[in-house]
Amino acid sequence: MRSSLRRTRGAAALGTTLILALGACSGDGGGSDSADDPIVVGISLPLTGDFSEPGKGVQEGYEAWAKITNDKGGLLGRQIELKILDDQSNADRVVADYEQLIGSDKVDLVVGPFSTRLVVPSARVAEEYGMLFVEPAGAAKEVFEQGFKNLFYAAPAVANDHYNHLADYLLALPADQKPKTVAYAAMDDPFAQGTAYGLKAKLEAAGIRTVVDEVYPPNTTDFSSIAAKIASSKADMLVGGSQYQDGVNLIVALQQLNYQPKLAAFSGAPTNPEFASAIGNKTEGVLSPTGYSPDAPYESNKEFVEKFKAQFGKEPEEDQANAYTTGQVVAAAVTAAGCAEQGDCQQKLVDWVHGNKVETVVGPLSWDAAGKPQGAHMIQQWQGGSIKIVLPEPVKEAGFLYPKPAW
Repeated sequence: MRSSLRRTRGAAALGTTLILALGACSGDGGGSDSADDPIVVGISLPLTGDFSEPGKGVQEGYEAWAKITNDKGGLLGRQIELKILDDQSNADRVVADYEQLIGSDKVDLVVGPFSTRLVVPSARVAEEYGMLFVEPAGAAKEVFEQGFKNLFYAAPAVANDHYNHLADYLLALPADQKPKTVAYAAMDDPFAQGTAYGLKAKLEAAGIRTVVDEVYPPNTTDFSSIAAKIASSKADMLVGGSQYQDGVNLIVALQQLNYQPKLAAFSGAPTNPEFASAIGNKTEGVLSPTGYSPDAPYESNKEFVEKFKAQFGKEPEEDQANAYTTGQVVAAAVTAAGCAEQGDCQQKLVDWVHGNKVETVVGPLSWDAAGKPQGAHMIQQWQGGSIKIVLPEPVKEAGFLYPKPAW
């Protein structure tokens, strides 16, 4: 799963199909390759249910990609039409959705949903049909252990590598400055655990001791018992494998116990626009990994930010950027292969992505044989009321603040 969560317009009704013919001619939803018909892209997204917050952010990213591409003439001279189904954050439903989109609706292309929990089952459907499957949110290592040949993750790094720059920084500190103990609390979710435990493995290997290791169900709202364990441990450092609300609830519970770590890192919550107010505007020093910055100097990013703001009235965040990146990868393959339909074309698209680098709004992307990107995430930190890139050194916007002030 990807991290930055945001509140957007109301959820679609259960079972709703959204046809977004952005600048396109009317089509029948099928996979025609006539120059007068749109290229139909099938997508299932969690617009309701547990993952609806990031799901709607991903939807915005796909919509921005379709509109920006269509405004410049589309793909292969054809307009893009998005056909979006609501999987309700349900793995069985997402399978049925992609079966419908590919098998019944005969869409030309498919792209992935949000969350590892939904990416893995939907990728199996895409692979069975021989479809290219670029996805914006399946970052956990489990995704790349399934033997998929057609899947590609459209972000700089997988979950277990998100904190690589932070691990390098901490392990390079003088011995008397390194944290000695760490408390981990992670949602029972492959992405959330992957981010936390990727860092855990690196710190433990360097002798930094784990004193709390808690995993909680996705629907957890009461964090009092977990917070009590963390506070009593007096861990130097706190790592939260979180989405939004769970991360907020844990921090609030820890504040009530006056637990003050020297460093606190959360995989999702700090990038949400409501994060600061939700924890009483006591954000100073809180860390989070990110694969995207609106200020990134990549060639296509300036256009993306400008046109996204014009379309939605706000800057894009990581979920939107990863969905847009997914579209960029698909568009590059379609343009290079000169086709976009089911059948033999799909293998041409897959082969092209396996063998090429794509310039995107998150930087240049390339993949290994399992579809895993070959990069690392930046590290952000709240400083002076805003969140800034602090690692790695070449792209930092501010110096690393350590230890963090009290919250």
